[in-house]
Amino acid sequence: MRATSFKMKGTALFLCSALLAAGCGGQQGGNQGGDPAAPAPVKKKDPYEMSIYAPGVSAKEFDDRWRKTLEAKFPHITFKYTTSGKGNSIAELVSRGEIPDLYRLDIPTIRTNYLDMGLAYDLRDLIKQYKYDMNRFNKVFTQEIIDVIGSGEVYGLPVPPYFPQVLYYNKDLFDKFGVPYPKDGMTLDEVYELAKKMSRSDGGTIYRGLSANTMAFMRDNPMSLPILDPKVDGLSGMDKWKGLFETLKRFYDIPNNQIAKTVADENNAFSKGNVAMQINQHNIYLIIPPEVNWDIVSAPLINGAPKMMGQRGPAYWAITNQSKHKEDAFEVMMEMLSDEIQMQDSKNGIPTTLVKKEIIDALGKDHPVYGKKNMKALTTLPPIPATPKRDPGLVDIALGTQQNTMSGQFQKVATNQMDINSALREADELLKKAIAAEKEKQGKK
Repeated sequence: MRATSFKMKGTALFLCSALLAAGCGGQQGGNQGGDPAAPAPVKKKDPYEMSIYAPGVSAKEFDDRWRKTLEAKFPHITFKYTTSGKGNSIAELVSRGEIPDLYRLDIPTIRTNYLDMGLAYDLRDLIKQYKYDMNRFNKVFTQEIIDVIGSGEVYGLPVPPYFPQVLYYNKDLFDKFGVPYPKDGMTLDEVYELAKKMSRSDGGTIYRGLSANTMAFMRDNPMSLPILDPKVDGLSGMDKWKGLFETLKRFYDIPNNQIAKTVADENNAFSKGNVAMQINQHNIYLIIPPEVNWDIVSAPLINGAPKMMGQRGPAYWAITNQSKHKEDAFEVMMEMLSDEIQMQDSKNGIPTTLVKKEIIDALGKDHPVYGKKNMKALTTLPPIPATPKRDPGLVDIALGTQQNTMSGQFQKVATNQMDINSALREADELLKKAIAAEKEKQGKK
């Protein structure tokens, strides 16, 4: 309310000054009636429809977070909102000539679903025109999209949420076995000792000490270790990946802590109620059943890694090159990323992309579930920079392909189907095959 009041007062002061200036100008110009000249009328904007496309974001979420504010701020615009679904991939929209004005980009698909489709529009001229302050955002997020191409283009502005890693724990299980709860700032070695205590068979039930979203753990690792080498074709840092596999594999060697049969089952294991801890993302789309009495602490630190939080970066609001309403689209984008909207997002448990402390500290305050959790776990450590991107000119492959390769190979290791060295060599081969296929598709040698 204070921010809104300040804005209104500032607007009123500006209008008064403008009226006074207009009056003086009229007298100096010899207004025939002796009355101050009326201010120039504001030109009414012609109504039109703006198309917004955000894959994976429901119409309800768009309405709840943005629609009411946008319709009040831009009365001349009718907002047509489309999300992904059958018949609504970006390729299908383009083929039908339904190219959106605003497009919510995702880094893993930015090449295939934006750049390669000829939709890309560099925002730098609009940022300059509107004197838009890019320092509002955490540089980790703005830098990631710039690094995708590596020559300075800004193809989008970071929209919440991003997905920081945390350690979930089941309070009832720790109470049941009389073991103290995890704490913020623990190392992975300390979590390992806890996992050994909590992995047990009791009353015919197996209680696991720790599970993990292995895909997120590998992709968003706290060392920013890329999967695909930025400079050559193949797996990046074989020895470092070996250490990361060993670090996580030891948890699944603990008696009574066998990994689930599939990557998806392991990701969902904590929701079953018989897992004491899980390394996973804070994710507003992750629903833990109410019968699981959970809380969170900061993601465990790994020896040799920076004291930073692994994280999956945000999506980005972008403008398509084909849009006929680029200035309006940029103004709409600015409104959706405003302090006021991001403050409400934060209160609802959606981690902000801004650096403003008041907004960061408000995380989860108004949410019926997050308001009772240790949300400081998400701000104890700063988010780690994104993994290095491929050098310009090198053929890239979708991050989805990379992450599925690594989580699949780790699953083979954790289920003792393959030793670590063999799994990583195979991962290297799979990545090289994927690159070769992409080169053939692009007609490159």
